[in-house]
Amino acid sequence: MTPTPAAADPSRFVERFGSALTAAGMQRLPARVFAALLADDDGRMTAAEIGEVLAVSPASVSGAVRSLQQMRMIHREREQGTRRDVYVVADDAWHDMMMNSANIYAPLTQSLSEGVDQVGGRGTTAGDRLALSVAFLEFVTEEMHQLSERWDKRRADLGY
Repeated sequence: MTPTPAAADPSRFVERFGSALTAAGMQRLPARVFAALLADDDGRMTAAEIGEVLAVSPASVSGAVRSLQQMRMIHREREQGTRRDVYVVADDAWHDMMMNSANIYAPLTQSLSEGVDQVGGRGTTAGDRLALSVAFLEFVTEEMHQLSERWDKRRADLGY
């Protein structure tokens, strides 16, 4: 029998998925906050609500949501008619986060590219290593654009 929404208890998912994200390298509290927002029916919670669900203070939630916003995994909105902020997970949060990686790679690619000459240039072991890193990051960025286009088509085929 399928549980009714009132009987649903997402706390197990939040802890298990939060742990999986932590094992993958994300800090523990941002991982749990993201999992809690994913599991929330409308994907919208205030810092106080997040704190209550995770049994942490709303103040400790502040750093976690800041980190998630920087990764574009969530965004902040003003709750209509109030001065309270609400944190919202996008329906396609994974896409948004992955496509943000190009913005992360751009300054790294630029710094690595400038570094090639600073470490002795091409033909040196360090210069070749940095040049290969630049080539890889440029390749990944290009592939991410193509992947995004393919995902948009796939998502439409799935009816989302």
